[in-house]
Amino acid sequence: MIRKIALAAVSTMALGACTTVPKPFTATELNSTAERNFTRLDIDQEPVTAPIDLYEAMARALKYNLDYKVEMMEIALRDRELDVQRYDMLPQLVASAGYAGRNNFAGASSLSLITRRQSLEPSTSQERDLFTADLTLSWDVLDFGLSYVRSKQGADEVLIAQERRRKVANRVIEDVRSAYWRAVSAERLLTKLLELESSVTTTLDNSERLAERRLSAPLTALTYQRELLEIQSQIRKLQRELVVAKAQLAALMNLRPGTQFSLVLPDRAQELPEVKYAGEDMMMTALLNRPELREVSYRQRINSRELDVALLSALPSFRGILGVNVDSNDFLFNNDWVNYGARASWNVLNLFRLPAQRKAVEAQDALLEQRELALTMAVMTQVHVARARFGHLSTELQTASRQMQVQDRILNQIRSGHRAGAMSRQTLLREEMNTLVSEVKYDIAYAEAQNAYANLFASMGIDEFSPDVTGREDVSTLRASLEEMWQDREQAVRLSGS
Repeated sequence: MIRKIALAAVSTMALGACTTVPKPFTATELNSTAERNFTRLDIDQEPVTAPIDLYEAMARALKYNLDYKVEMMEIALRDRELDVQRYDMLPQLVASAGYAGRNNFAGASSLSLITRRQSLEPSTSQERDLFTADLTLSWDVLDFGLSYVRSKQGADEVLIAQERRRKVANRVIEDVRSAYWRAVSAERLLTKLLELESSVTTTLDNSERLAERRLSAPLTALTYQRELLEIQSQIRKLQRELVVAKAQLAALMNLRPGTQFSLVLPDRAQELPEVKYAGEDMMMTALLNRPELREVSYRQRINSRELDVALLSALPSFRGILGVNVDSNDFLFNNDWVNYGARASWNVLNLFRLPAQRKAVEAQDALLEQRELALTMAVMTQVHVARARFGHLSTELQTASRQMQVQDRILNQIRSGHRAGAMSRQTLLREEMNTLVSEVKYDIAYAEAQNAYANLFASMGIDEFSPDVTGREDVSTLRASLEEMWQDREQAVRLSGS
């Protein structure tokens, strides 16, 4: 009977193993997943009901940007893992219960070691059906020490996740500022570019018809057409550069592609804040605040605790036990009892592993130290480059502003001449194109200068958002917090530069 049962169990296991084959998702399952992801992409987002300004764009990015949400979830995961690690420091309290039965009694007899004769007739002290239960409390001092060190390392992992969140948030804010100003330029100029392209296309068609009818000199007509085609090429190039800006901004705010929204168009006369921090002060600020350097410091602290783990592992283990037991066997004199005890054990071979573990920790520490030095040089270089870039872009912005003003005056003169019949349509189109180009160049210069301004603070590790921001606030609250912080920052910059 027992052999049959064992054979049946082995056959069942073998058949189960044979049926384990790769099973790809069906088309229905894949379609269901795609539909679910498409639906959940922007679920619970506040709809856009008014033109978006810079601070609302930054607020929406901090609240809804998916890359930033990933980092927030990473922090939440590390927090939960830390909670789990804290439970490892507690004693173990194990409850167990069991039932056992057999078809006959378990009996035994005794054999005399002297006479080699049976000295006791077969007897039993155990019932055929038994129920047992126990509750055991145990605590290992060595496990507690190891769990304590691991929880400290887990706490540092939470801090590392927070630093990565800061880094992603600062990058997102930088991208939003750059994309916002480019999108503003697109809203200002794309309509003008389309109107100018339509005018150029009409003029080009007229020129080709005049050339076909021999109403103008062939070389003059071809030269004129070449200039018109060059203007048309420039228009389409500018359109290509501007048309994607709004889509990029929408992606940063986690708006679906094709979502219609408008932007607040600030006055072009808005001044860029001046920054006159000393270069050495900026570098020291960066060395104190940059997320990458803080992460390496936390990694060094985690690694230093690996040596504590190695030392603890080389120590003897001491475990105390206290248990309560119940047994349904009526042959027992005491059916319930309390047991207690202690046990010490020591894996002596861990002592021989300790030198190798120490060398591994020292090698990892040397690697982290060298990485810290490399990051220090990289951070200082980034601060220097960011400072120089902001200075150059501020100068380029001033030049672009003057060029736009001069071009506006030239266009006014050309229009007056065209109305008086002193200037040709070709000259007017060329100058209208030059005016649009100067406006686009100014807007692009302004967007790059704004991006450089944000990058200046990011290079120093100064957060682009208030420290009390959690991402759970509504958009209007986040917007107000960001506006207040950036305006206070610009005021502080002006005061420091005065």
